[in-house]
Amino acid sequence: MTLPHGFTVALDRETRVLDGGRALLGGHPTRLMRLTPRARALLSGRTLCVRNRAGALLADRLLECGIAHPVVHRHTPPQRTGASDCTYVIPVRDRPRQLARLLACLPADRPVIVVDDASLDPGPVAAVTAGHGGARLLALPVNVGPAAARNAGLREVTTGHVAFVDSDIVLPPETVPTLLRHFADPAVVMAVPRITALTTEVTRGWISRYERTRSSLDLGPDPASVRPGTPVSWVPSACIVARTDELLAAGGFDDTMRVGEDVDLCWRLLADGHRIRYEPAVHAAHEHRVRLAAWLGRKTDYGTGAHPLAIRHPQAIAPAVLAPWNAALLVAVAAQRRWSLPVAAAICGTVAVRIARTLDGTDHRAREATRLTAGGAASALAQGGALLTRHWWPATALGCLVSRRVRRATAVAAVADIALEYRRHARSGLDPVRYGIARRLDDLAYGTGVWISAARGRSTAALRPRIVTRAHRVKPDAR
Repeated sequence: MTLPHGFTVALDRETRVLDGGRALLGGHPTRLMRLTPRARALLSGRTLCVRNRAGALLADRLLECGIAHPVVHRHTPPQRTGASDCTYVIPVRDRPRQLARLLACLPADRPVIVVDDASLDPGPVAAVTAGHGGARLLALPVNVGPAAARNAGLREVTTGHVAFVDSDIVLPPETVPTLLRHFADPAVVMAVPRITALTTEVTRGWISRYERTRSSLDLGPDPASVRPGTPVSWVPSACIVARTDELLAAGGFDDTMRVGEDVDLCWRLLADGHRIRYEPAVHAAHEHRVRLAAWLGRKTDYGTGAHPLAIRHPQAIAPAVLAPWNAALLVAVAAQRRWSLPVAAAICGTVAVRIARTLDGTDHRAREATRLTAGGAASALAQGGALLTRHWWPATALGCLVSRRVRRATAVAAVADIALEYRRHARSGLDPVRYGIARRLDDLAYGTGVWISAARGRSTAALRPRIVTRAHRVKPDAR
């Protein structure tokens, strides 16, 4: 199947147009795509509208490489299903107030399945469901967790698409219809909105203000093709729209997983050759945990999914993904010797020369090579800092007791991380001190969960960085 006529894509904001449009540089991993005269003619500025088979092939390739993204507002849902062909599935347990709030957001003429996951007090959930004309209740006799509850609802769906929406979500009316437009691409099996924070009368504290700008569920303002090892490597299941038949064929969510089931589903679907789109043009507002104990507990829970994911997806889960030169750079910097900076500079210089050779024939290749090398070095240092302060923090704490170098590296990593993150998220309304405390508590709680999962599984698989030989190279491509 190919992209339909009228399907429009736009270049990612990070994609560079080189040599007057004769080459494109971008994507994940970074690729240099040289365009033939025929391919160049298909682009109008930074957009491409499919009008023939050649345009469909080029647009498909741009999407696959992450160089471009769909212009979703120009698309219509697939004609064989239509915009209304979607059932809402809502897993819930003892949240009648939140459920009533969500149901009030949903269109009355759309099928809704409320899956009660063995509520301790099922009466209010049943009453709220009965009050929504289009909803029917599926009551489970025992508590099975969100993954299995969603699967129970999925098996009852008869429409071409299904929207899973958690009960603590408030859903704007345009979110699901917009996500359905992504299915004009026959390769797309799932689309998700940006998850933002819901502001209520009880969400006024400093944890709430931190979560509004640094939530684990908020994947940022830029559209993306979901893929392991990229800036958007997974998507949360708080609100997703998917093709029913493809989800059933994949077995739905893993019933045995109480956390990380959304990551597992994403990676299984991607391994089967499907596409998943992250669409931040629309959002779903999530009622975050804002009380300190509950917030820390949830962050720890997220971390406990690390080992189960490492068993299921050993190539996708890693606390850091580094090219050999990134790893060598980190070792040189962490050594904190007199030779550290000269060696780090030599590594970066060598990599820049190699990238420049790959860009041979393009304008400003030295400048582009320097920019890419600097970006790779910054990414490596950021990942190294995260290892010290987040994923490996128990080992880091022990190292700080016996090593001055470890103490220095940890202090620099922690302060630099807070400074960079606070600058990026200054609109949080928090002062730098409280923002920094929240940031460190976030990392400590998640890292604790990772180590708990590693101890339970008696394996360090979730703690080991992955060295890949092609992660930060410029890959030549031609069209």
